[in-house]
Amino acid sequence: MNSVIQTANRIIIKVGSSLVTNDGRGLDHAAIARWAAQIAGLRALGKQVVLVSSGAIAEGMLRLGFERRPTDIHELQACAAVGQMGLAQIYESSFRAHNLGTAQVLLTHADLADRERYLNARSTLTTLLRMGVVPIINENDTVVTDEIKFGDNDTLGALVANLIEADALVILTDQHGLFSADPRKDPSATLITHGVAGDPALEAMAGGAGSSLGRGGMLTKILAARRAAKSGAHTIIAWGRDSDVLSRLAQGEAIGTELRAQTGQLTARKQWMADHLQTAGAVVLDAGAVQKLTREGKSLLPIGVTAVNGEFGRGAVITCIDAAGVPVARGLSNYTSGEARRIMRKPSTEIEALLGFVEGHELIHRDNMVLL
Repeated sequence: MNSVIQTANRIIIKVGSSLVTNDGRGLDHAAIARWAAQIAGLRALGKQVVLVSSGAIAEGMLRLGFERRPTDIHELQACAAVGQMGLAQIYESSFRAHNLGTAQVLLTHADLADRERYLNARSTLTTLLRMGVVPIINENDTVVTDEIKFGDNDTLGALVANLIEADALVILTDQHGLFSADPRKDPSATLITHGVAGDPALEAMAGGAGSSLGRGGMLTKILAARRAAKSGAHTIIAWGRDSDVLSRLAQGEAIGTELRAQTGQLTARKQWMADHLQTAGAVVLDAGAVQKLTREGKSLLPIGVTAVNGEFGRGAVITCIDAAGVPVARGLSNYTSGEARRIMRKPSTEIEALLGFVEGHELIHRDNMVLL
């Protein structure tokens, strides 16, 4: 089976902190130069490439004299601010050597949670790609807080894949891929070369924490693959120090772990709703409503709601959860949280009498809903 990169037209490539910073000993200029050369080769094949790169905090730690990753949020932000300067500079010079322009794009979850900013980010990235520029994306750690951070650039890579409807996500890491068990502890562990993104068995195989520099382990990569698959993007997890790994993938060689998406692409609006890591509130559904949504593809009616959590306005993205608290769907609410509390457990025919108006017979219409 040939690599999906051979036929992919738009590719997201994510490199982790340990690769970019040579395991914490400053930016690895030689490694970054090699990736720039390989990405230039992908561009020569007519492929559009977006690079999601960690490394700002790790580089800032080195410049500011930290021996281990700070825990204070403001110290992390300071490291990011200092380190991002060096990270952008080396990428710019490395790609200029191949006559390719680059653009720095810093994102937070808030940029993708707000519909207008989401569309602006999408338009900017697609315009840059059309102009032949290679966008270099990182989480905006300088201003990020615990409430809005992606948490790891694996998730960020998947969100960007959904944002611009990429064909594939390549996660370059310090592991050769997903193994059946931890190869450091089990010598019989075997590399999983192919799988289906979203397969629960893969999550059970994935290990725990990542390196001391980064935040993501193998589990975050498997979950990122599942998220990217929601917009039809395939994922490859490969060893970043493998010789000419990107070029070989583009030639069709199977390297690392390839996780194929089994679902078709969602509409742009549903992608946006699916990409919300945090939502404005939640509604609890009874068993009948859960079945209507998940098995019959119906809209959510007020009568199926047993509780309303949080405060939100009309048009906000909210989560639908079952009685056990498991998320089953997200969607745009036709009513505020206060209005939803007044009409929950009531038939739609009573909405006007209860509120004095009818915004819709559904709390969430099926056209404005995405299943999780």
